[in-house]
Amino acid sequence: MKLSEKQRRLTLMVAELTLFAYARDMELTLGEAFRSEEQQAMHIKSGRSRVKRSKHQDRLAVDFNLFIDGKYVRDRESYRKLGEKWEAIGGRWGGRFGLDPEEYDIKVGWDAGHFEYMN
Repeated sequence: MKLSEKQRRLTLMVAELTLFAYARDMELTLGEAFRSEEQQAMHIKSGRSRVKRSKHQDRLAVDFNLFIDGKYVRDRESYRKLGEKWEAIGGRWGGRFGLDPEEYDIKVGWDAGHFEYMN
């Protein structure tokens, strides 16, 4: 599949996740969607990223900020329903980053607001 086809599929997945969230009284704002090589290098240096090449650089990932009852929510567990929905529609959720599969039901990994296209 061509990169542009994956990008278009990601856009549909984002729309589906957004509708899912709002139907459950969750609100979202966009965080980072595109990232340049320079931005990625800065994220690595600051500890905000752990990978040399991010899916954001190919426009195949998006970060969301989650709001519940109008309040910005930072705890990773609050993202679980969104992450599980994202996985159900074929994506890879950053809430699994750094975890062993046996821990999936009891922990959320280090990048819960990250949602990416899965090849």
